[in-house]
Amino acid sequence: MCRVIKLEINETQAELQELLREQKTGSGKERVQALYLLKTGQVETVQHLAVILGRGRITIQRWLKLYREGGLSNLLCARKSSGRPKKIPLDVRSQIQKELSYSSGFKSYEEVRTWLLAEFGVEASYKVVHEVVRYKLKAKLKAPRPRSVKQNKGAEEEFKKNFLHC
Repeated sequence: MCRVIKLEINETQAELQELLREQKTGSGKERVQALYLLKTGQVETVQHLAVILGRGRITIQRWLKLYREGGLSNLLCARKSSGRPKKIPLDVRSQIQKELSYSSGFKSYEEVRTWLLAEFGVEASYKVVHEVVRYKLKAKLKAPRPRSVKQNKGAEEEFKKNFLHC
């Protein structure tokens, strides 16, 4: 399938050189370089262009299709892949943050899980809830340790005063 590429490149060689210098991303440079190599006649086939750029033949064909359909702006448009949706959506995270700001807050990550399920119908694992609360929202679920009712406050203060620091 070594056919000559039939592509009308509207930009001049000088424009493509200037555009090549202006590119900030590696993918943008590769795409403009592909057009430049075709415009200058250094390559004639998609296979040869793929070998020079170190990309697959299908990738080069996809780039050329983008250029044919929408020109240079379509070719250089940075697309972000959607990826997998978050287990706990951003609006729900903001609600968790708000709940954590209250003094009553949450006592455990398990409590956060049950609250998420009851309020929003979001079923997330303990690991996910811990990661979101602890590392994404930078919050700590601290509950004071239980104290004995029989504990003497005066004895505690006395101990702290008289304790020898080594």
